[in-house]
Amino acid sequence: MTVSNTTTDTEQPPPAPADAEAERLSTAPVESEGPAGMGVIGWLRWTWRQLTSMRVALILLFLLSLAAIPGSLIPQDGQNQFKVETWKAQHTTVAPIYEKLQLFDVYSSVWFSAIYILLFVSLAGCIVPRTWQFVGVLRAQPPAAPRNLTRMPVYAAWRTGADADVVNAAAHRLLRRRRFRAHLAGGAVAAEKGYLREVGNLLFHLSLFALLGGFAWASLASGTGGKLMIEGDGYSNTITQLDDFTGSAFYTSDDLDPFFLKLKGFTAKFQDQGDQIGAARQFTANVEYYAGDDAAKLRQGTIEVNHPLEIGGSKVYLIGHGYAPVITVRNGKGEVVYTGATPFLPQDANMTSTGVVKVSDYGIGPTGGKTQLGFSGFFLPTAPLSFEGTGPISLFPGDAAPELVLNAYQGDLGTDSGLPQNVYQLNTRNMKQLTLDDQPAKALLKPGQGWTLPDGYGSVTFEGYKQWASFNVSHRPGNAIALTGAVLAILGLIGSLFVQRRRIWVRAVALPEGGTLVELAGLARSESAKIAEELAELAVDLQDDAPASGEDEDEDDDEPDRAPEAPADPTAPADQNSKE
Repeated sequence: MTVSNTTTDTEQPPPAPADAEAERLSTAPVESEGPAGMGVIGWLRWTWRQLTSMRVALILLFLLSLAAIPGSLIPQDGQNQFKVETWKAQHTTVAPIYEKLQLFDVYSSVWFSAIYILLFVSLAGCIVPRTWQFVGVLRAQPPAAPRNLTRMPVYAAWRTGADADVVNAAAHRLLRRRRFRAHLAGGAVAAEKGYLREVGNLLFHLSLFALLGGFAWASLASGTGGKLMIEGDGYSNTITQLDDFTGSAFYTSDDLDPFFLKLKGFTAKFQDQGDQIGAARQFTANVEYYAGDDAAKLRQGTIEVNHPLEIGGSKVYLIGHGYAPVITVRNGKGEVVYTGATPFLPQDANMTSTGVVKVSDYGIGPTGGKTQLGFSGFFLPTAPLSFEGTGPISLFPGDAAPELVLNAYQGDLGTDSGLPQNVYQLNTRNMKQLTLDDQPAKALLKPGQGWTLPDGYGSVTFEGYKQWASFNVSHRPGNAIALTGAVLAILGLIGSLFVQRRRIWVRAVALPEGGTLVELAGLARSESAKIAEELAELAVDLQDDAPASGEDEDEDDDEPDRAPEAPADPTAPADQNSKE
């Protein structure tokens, strides 16, 4: 018995025309090198072929991944409006440019949508014809054996005394046992295996299509809202009680899931020693909630980073936290004109926080006219012993030594103008800073301490502080579809990479001088030793039904490594009477 691999590193004869279809083991459409025709129609046809090619689909997928990077690095309007406003305030120069480029709303931008839609069209144009071609391959019989099997990459042959029909029937039975699609006709057996490779390939493309479809549905039928709550506060999920809301074409403020949510307390823990001192170790919001309008169904829950609370069809994410000093302001008569907890916004990793207090109902001032008070300052969870050389900064994010630094202003806050204002900024255009001994009046307060304002404007008391937490309420119905598509895409990719498509032919022909010539040939889409191993195993199994003749064994002993000679002209058929 002789087994050979008829291709070498230095010479590989081109396949005969009749073998070309046998070597084509993929349903991928042939890519055109240029316009298939003249004029507008030809160019349109060529453009469509390029758009639906695998190369362009991969380029668009790569561009989509690049386009998503700004959405991860820059705060987004639909996710955390609070961070967006803070970022804009800190980057006043580039913020207008980013707004024009839609970098604060990347996933709804024109340029991101263009890449997205092109990729969608490319995948659809690639999947549909490829699927029909694959269905046609499944319905058809395996390709018939080529006339000249010696041209196949893997080839084996021997002589036997068994009948040719018996050998062919045995080969058909053995190949079926090995789960090949086998067909016996014309004195030869044609078998094929590895269809899961193309199934995996199509599954990968269909999964990407589903993944994009899930994202598209999420963008069309999703909505996000933001809410900042201080410990002890609660809210109903309505448009009037949300801090901000971003809807979509099929999800508006009328579609908000009805529920009630209350922040009972907040737990924040930080590492207090070692190289990672100050690193966050726990952020947990302890909440009470109920879905719908039945308060009797009140439940307890917790929300942590990356562990949202699901209420109805919405998920509530914890996205930030900070401190809210409790401040009481009294006028010159000792009457309380303002009291409450005011959120201060963190400015660094150590929770150095800034904020303002607006006392719009102060009433009549010491000079006899109606006035308003405003305070701006810093809350320091862990204040240093001295601000010399550093200014008001916090040394640690935990509340080890809390202090409040305040500046006071009097005048017109502008809250009665009807124009919207940022609650975290103080407009001092029509206000005057209070002074003491011709110096700006300032105070450094610890919890429980008070400050008597100059010029008879009353007093301020730092009662203490609470913690606040900001939440993102998200309704995204397409996430399950996108997740399923992602998982199936991975499975399809595994199948397309590790399953090999291969074909085996067996031909047993009676010889004029007596006996039967048994030929085996194999063809795989990629260079692999697996097809040679399968052919060798099949040849061994066939020995029970078609044992090699003694004469053939003697020839093998004399020339054990002899391979069948290729024709002098690689393109000429071995049989001159053949049509190849």
